[in-house]
Amino acid sequence: MSVSTVDPAVRAQAGAVHHQHSGSLAKLALGAIGVVYGDIGTSPLYAMKEVFVGHHPLAVDPLHVFGVISLVFWSLMLIVTLKYVLIVLRADNNGEGGSLALLALIQRRSGAGKKWGSSLVILGVLATALFFGDCMITPAISVLSAVEGLATVEQGFDSFVLPIAVTILIALFYMQSIGTEKVGRLFGPIMAVYFVVLAVMGVSHIIQRPDILFALNPLYAVRFAMNDGGLAFLALGSVVLAVTGAEALYADMGHFGRRPIELAWLAFVLPALMLNYLGQGALLLEQPAAAENPFFLMAPENWRLPLVILATMATVIASQAVITGAYSVVQQAVQLGLMPRIRITHTSASEAGQIYIPAANWALMVMVLLLIFGFGESSNLAAAYGIAVTGTMFISTCMIGVLIRRVWHWPLWATALFEIVFLSIDGLYFASNLTKVPDGGWFPLLVAVIVFVLLTTWSEGRKLMIERMREAAMPIRIFIDSAASSATRVSGTAVFMTSTPEGVPHALLHNLKHNRVLHERVILLTVRVTDMPYFPEEDRFLHEDLGQGFHRVILRYGFMEEPDVPAHLKTFDGCGAAFRMMDTSFFLSRQTLLASERPGMAIWREKLFSWMLRNAESAMEFFRLPTNRVVELGSQIEI
Repeated sequence: MSVSTVDPAVRAQAGAVHHQHSGSLAKLALGAIGVVYGDIGTSPLYAMKEVFVGHHPLAVDPLHVFGVISLVFWSLMLIVTLKYVLIVLRADNNGEGGSLALLALIQRRSGAGKKWGSSLVILGVLATALFFGDCMITPAISVLSAVEGLATVEQGFDSFVLPIAVTILIALFYMQSIGTEKVGRLFGPIMAVYFVVLAVMGVSHIIQRPDILFALNPLYAVRFAMNDGGLAFLALGSVVLAVTGAEALYADMGHFGRRPIELAWLAFVLPALMLNYLGQGALLLEQPAAAENPFFLMAPENWRLPLVILATMATVIASQAVITGAYSVVQQAVQLGLMPRIRITHTSASEAGQIYIPAANWALMVMVLLLIFGFGESSNLAAAYGIAVTGTMFISTCMIGVLIRRVWHWPLWATALFEIVFLSIDGLYFASNLTKVPDGGWFPLLVAVIVFVLLTTWSEGRKLMIERMREAAMPIRIFIDSAASSATRVSGTAVFMTSTPEGVPHALLHNLKHNRVLHERVILLTVRVTDMPYFPEEDRFLHEDLGQGFHRVILRYGFMEEPDVPAHLKTFDGCGAAFRMMDTSFFLSRQTLLASERPGMAIWREKLFSWMLRNAESAMEFFRLPTNRVVELGSQIEI
């Protein structure tokens, strides 16, 4: 099983193409505050509350308050600052980040063997599967926790929490088809105001209890662990909520670049978050009863309603960023051959990255609403939240270990030190979250298993199908010698789309069999998606003149690009006369799968693959072929 669909020669030929970011460093950093840090920025709404009154509550006393704040601070410093901001962000695949981009980078640059490469693919696919569980829980817990702040304004508002949260989320998913280009301009300023409010609220309580600053000393976390080891271990499952969204720093790197994300975190977001957590700790030292909702109880009573509104806006922005991230991951998975073709709509004429995927949008909305109604409260959802996050972090650490050793060529001792430190940290957090499986942690694991089965079934089934087609294909030289001279040639160009650049496409054989004609110019076209985000225009085509009007053409794209076959054929002059769509016919082959006794996949996976193949978007729409110039011919394949 391999993500990459390009051979080593193509990799060697292809140059690096970086996604360009327009705007000053400060402007990009402001944008990053709005998009990248929405998820981790809304963690103060529920993290401390979950630690002290969640499924494994702690006594609100100095030992636990200082210990928890110390754990939060050092988690942010080690996991987010050191691991992600200072190390992982440097692992960019020509400007792009995320599990699949990292997987493609390692495969392209490390020369990993087949067995080693398969292990990496499994890790990358598993991280992607866990990410989808995270995408479902983040909007539910974020919006619900913000709206629950109404209970601190007026006790009678409790009954309105669920309807308001559901209404906000439905509106959010319905607006996706419109596009978020204009709304996105407001994200940065709103989140900047939100982080300033976090900091101001924190400082106002730190002034009252400045001794809370001692919690920055790691000895308080050690003291907590030594005096109350069992509860400290369980508390990690809630403390990790403070670092949820750390993966977004890496996944969203392609939107803003590394330096703006680093600047935003170090100069603005990290200080604001820590001031707020310290403020919540100071509040709990003064008023232990405030543990029921420390974030909103930090504010004076007459400021709580505006704070609920601001927090709700922040959670909507965080949810928007997660939904957009889900679209991006789905697009990458489709391009890398891990998912069937799916309808992708562009919502901006100027920004290629702004897309809308209806199937993913409505599936996410249904699952988010089911989570809201099924769990009811943000505290219940928190039990389901940590497993997906910590599982993804653990896998990322494993993959980064491969990268720093095989691609960056770190010394063995440095690689071992990195892996030991961060696998230990991530492993502790993940193990702590496993204790929450009966309370809701089963949900992201179930989602991850289902997604993992779907992705691997599609990848393996597609590989088997291509192998069977290659085995049955007639050598092109034999076909040209026998058919070119005997068949009637008609004017125009015929483009036969084929997934394998060897042999004769089934559509060509069927067309000759039934119509008994060949066009003057016959193009055997294979579209390849490489393990680079963006492919250089000057190297996009590989061409071989087969003689007698036949041409073999390979058209290559990066996994962040959307194929537009007609548009690129118009720019290609290697096959003689320029392509004119009115004189060009596109021939596609639609495969029908037949079960066979040949070794392949389990029969249930073959049936699942067949179902996915039937429901995939047609090649005509995916490659943007003109509808009135397409001929589709059926063929049968045994797998």
